[in-house]
Amino acid sequence: MSSFVWMKFLESTPERYDRGVALLSRGRIADVYEKIAELAASPGKRVLDIGCGTGGVSLACAARGAHVVAIDSNAGMLEIARGKPVPRDQGGDIEWLELGLAEIEDRFPEAHFDAIVSCLVFSELSPDEQVYALDMARSRLVPGGRLVIADEALPTSGPQRLWYRMRQLPLALVTYLLTQTSTRPVARLADTIRLSGFGRVEETRLWGDTFVVVRAVREDVG
Repeated sequence: MSSFVWMKFLESTPERYDRGVALLSRGRIADVYEKIAELAASPGKRVLDIGCGTGGVSLACAARGAHVVAIDSNAGMLEIARGKPVPRDQGGDIEWLELGLAEIEDRFPEAHFDAIVSCLVFSELSPDEQVYALDMARSRLVPGGRLVIADEALPTSGPQRLWYRMRQLPLALVTYLLTQTSTRPVARLADTIRLSGFGRVEETRLWGDTFVVVRAVREDVG
């Protein structure tokens, strides 16, 4: 797929976001939303969607009967998300909130959610911010609760990684000129999640090793 450094540009024009991401992923992003929901959501479960954007993951989780709290700091993205019909056949629902990552601790108590999900967000965070987000997520999950993160990833092999960086550089430069921001593909995300205290960490590589879905469980000892 083409690099998700274009995400920042799309976020600046929320009305084009869904179409743009669909094009960038060659139509495969909807399958990722469904994969996340399959791993995290079921009837009656409380799910927090961090950086929900225009609601793709949240809607997929609600379709499986989950009670979703969907947060994003981008008001324009949330406006589009709120305009989409929520599937309620399985009893699911969504609460849309304009909320940033740093505000989660003040808004929700510990051990509050059965699952926490995030798609195309960690590539926008610094390593320190990723660690903070994982520590916060672990504290807000119930024991046995699930974490599912999906994002653009650096390929695992050296030659593939070099080719990926060469292909990404022109897009990154253009995106920075347009938006003064950029993203960075996640590297060794599964290891970072393990170091944050999660157990049963598993990853699935997609799209020529350039996209990853990582799932983990909060396991309390003692």
